[in-house]
Amino acid sequence: MNWLTRLIPSIGLKRDSGLSKSKIPEGLWNNCPACDAILYEPELKKSLYVCPKCDHHLRIGARTRMSIFFDGGGFHELATKITTKDILKFKDTKSYGQRIKEAVTTTGEEEAIIIGKGKLEGAEIVVAAFEFRYMGGSMGGAVGTKFVQGVDEAIVSKVPFICFSTSGGARMQESMVSLMQMAKTSAALEKLKAAKLPYISVMIDPIYGGVSASIAMLGDINIAEPNALVGFAGRRVIEQTVRVDLPEDFQKSEFLLEHGAIDMIVHRHDLRLKVSSILSKLYPQK
Repeated sequence: MNWLTRLIPSIGLKRDSGLSKSKIPEGLWNNCPACDAILYEPELKKSLYVCPKCDHHLRIGARTRMSIFFDGGGFHELATKITTKDILKFKDTKSYGQRIKEAVTTTGEEEAIIIGKGKLEGAEIVVAAFEFRYMGGSMGGAVGTKFVQGVDEAIVSKVPFICFSTSGGARMQESMVSLMQMAKTSAALEKLKAAKLPYISVMIDPIYGGVSASIAMLGDINIAEPNALVGFAGRRVIEQTVRVDLPEDFQKSEFLLEHGAIDMIVHRHDLRLKVSSILSKLYPQK
């Protein structure tokens, strides 16, 4: 790669077989995991982290997603300072406490979910967004508590609730405490339903396990991004259990839409307006 190609940001360079990721300047260039094109980070940000070459939706953090979704990128964060307690003193190759510290350092977040209140096309909403980089977006006691507080705020304020789910499932380091969050969050959504307030679930690649089996699939409208992997158990686990070769697109959002498991697939560029349009019909605000 010569000096001229380094200065041209938007030509979608193909990465040579001998060019490693470590040679891509950090913070300036990114590469598409689908087509391997090298992309200029400022332009990728403008495209909402959708590859301009192959339309692949790159994974983004919860706070970035919030800034994209809310009007003007601004929101008031709720349910802060709720942190995980290592009540079981769990330890595998590392202690649970050490894993939590590493996750906080890596992401800058207190937990694997962020709750925010703001406006979408002028209408007030409450939004929950999972942070996959924080221990795979796994749901433990603190995540469940933050989610419930977000639902409670939506009920008090009489506004819709929206959740962006991306998770590996229940957090094994918390054992039954983690599994209990499936029931706790589902019960909170029943309270939201009783208050006649809409709940929109948006599933982001990847979403598995206890989160997909509870809050992710309980929306009044269930939306997924294109090519998002959505399921309970992983593909290989299912194939080894039932001894059946699964279709190539199994668990992709397109497969789920075809088989009636979700309501629609929405491109990231269209998501704000689509959700706003749905809410204007389900719960018009003056």
